[in-house]
Amino acid sequence: MNSEIAPTILSYLADLEGAVGNLKDTWHPDDPEYRADIYRQTMTSLSYSYFMYFHADAEHPDWAPLWNPVFTLQPNPDDIYVQSPIRGDLTYRVSGNRGTCKILSFTTQAALSGTYDDPPVPNGHNELDTNDIGIELGSDFEIIFSAERPAGYQGHWAPIHPQAGGLYTRYRLYDWANEVDPVLSIECLDKVPPKQRLSPEEILTRIQEMAKFPARKTKQYFKMQNGVMERVGYNVFEPIRMAGALVKQTYWPANFQLDEDEALIIETEIPERAPYWNVQLNDPLFNALEYVHRLSSTNGAMATLSSDGRFRAVIALEDPGVPNWLDPAGYKEGGIYGRWYDCDSEPLPTIKRVKLASLRDHLPSDTPVVTPEQRAEELRIRVRACQRRRRW
Repeated sequence: MNSEIAPTILSYLADLEGAVGNLKDTWHPDDPEYRADIYRQTMTSLSYSYFMYFHADAEHPDWAPLWNPVFTLQPNPDDIYVQSPIRGDLTYRVSGNRGTCKILSFTTQAALSGTYDDPPVPNGHNELDTNDIGIELGSDFEIIFSAERPAGYQGHWAPIHPQAGGLYTRYRLYDWANEVDPVLSIECLDKVPPKQRLSPEEILTRIQEMAKFPARKTKQYFKMQNGVMERVGYNVFEPIRMAGALVKQTYWPANFQLDEDEALIIETEIPERAPYWNVQLNDPLFNALEYVHRLSSTNGAMATLSSDGRFRAVIALEDPGVPNWLDPAGYKEGGIYGRWYDCDSEPLPTIKRVKLASLRDHLPSDTPVVTPEQRAEELRIRVRACQRRRRW
């Protein structure tokens, strides 16, 4: 068998170049900075694809990191996502403690993004929000996931499609420092054999699938980013509902662009009932910008509203000294994603492009001054709170 294995692992990683080939679908395919960012994005996707293909299997499920550790696919900074392989003909128990997070939801699909060239039809999508089934904050719980409810079982149950291949969960905090993430386990309840050592053929096949993974992801998500550009251009929001996302959630994406001496002012009303809302910045390749050590996102718990009750945020390359600075981390263009979740209205925010020197002429006269010392403390609080969450 050893003689049939190539002498170098690079023989099995050739498909990584497919992700670099997708450079043609970016906004500036001839820009060397874009090429370097593509290389980096390829490595981020490859790094977490190991967990997709080697960490667990449907008979021996286990939670593994999804998007957060590498920022790929614009993960919501307020959310932690983990995933496990499952199979539609098996029965699973998810149990633990609910924590006090804003949302704890579970989604099953036939296949998770990045694992296919063309999406399976149907994709076996089912969603369960624990807020909808009466699981109280801080309580212990268990949920059975199976194609059919077990006979005589009266507890919490959620159906999975017969073609289901993956289960992922998100847990969303508003107040990073004071809310508590859930603690979860997942078990297969069917009689299964012990987890076996992989054969050489299985290992090589999975490595080759890992190599295809980055190209598959960029092919799918560049299309989403480019679609917003084609429909509304720069500095205009477009409300959308996203397939496979939370059914109660409306997104408001935009593509931002500014010069070094400019600022962008995002402005919106806030719905009367707004259980959750946020806004974040992404790079031009649909990755979340650094959100631990940069103020690249905010939400309804963190944000400061103006005296008229409206939310105003400012995107600028340097600290503008006002509340709700969204730091683009050196990027003069990229993406914005906002979210209204289960709100009683869904206002469409606006973006105004102004000179940084005249920024305050375009803000309410009583807009507070944020000093460098206050900003540094804001960032210190953010870093501590984010690092104490389970992102790995």
